[in-house]
Formats: sequence, structure tokens, C-alpha cells
Amino acid sequence: MVYTLVSNINEISTSNIKPITIAGKEILIINYDNQYYVINRKCTHFGGDLSRGKLVDGIITCPNHGSKFDIKSGKSISGPKIGFLKLSTKDIKTYNLKVENNLILIDL
Repeated sequence: MVYTLVSNINEISTSNIKPITIAGKEILIINYDNQYYVINRKCTHFGGDLSRGKLVDGIITCPNHGSKFDIKSGKSISGPKIGFLKLSTKDIKTYNLKVENNLILIDL
């Protein structure tokens, strides 16, 4: 694995989300209960910007149609809800990371 520096932990307060683009990939670094997670920034349903989504209990909700993803595993918890229709969606990509000397490094 080749790890790439993406952030300093001091730049991301607890329960905060930091969107970044690195090596052409749009990702989110998430500090949840002082643990760090990295996922793709775009919702797998229709590309909604998850950096504008709500983070509650380790689940991020897409601001466009309400798809929900577990930030730890990337698993889709529920698909979009449009009116009375409930659709399915794919899991979201997660990235391996490590924290060394207050720096967040990810395996792209």
C-alpha cells in the first residue's frame, strides 16, 4: 500500500466533514467520535455531494434524495426516497487510512 498525505487532524474537528480532491478523486475525510474515515464524496445514486449531507450516528445522508451510508463500512443503509418510491443504491467506496504524527494518510 502507498499512503498519501491528505490532512492534519487539527483541521477536522469532531463530527466534522472535510471535502478534498486528491489525485483526481473527490473524497470526504470524516472525524466521527475522534475516529477518522474516508469515503467518496459523491452519492452512488445520482452523484449528490455528501459533504453537504447530515452525519448522525455514523450514518451520512445525501442531501439530494436521502440515500444513507455507513461511514465505517461504506454500506448502503437505505436508498433514495423520492415521493413514496424507495429505491436501492450501491455501497460507497471507502479508503484505508492511518494517522501518523497528527497527519491523515490514505491509500488511494
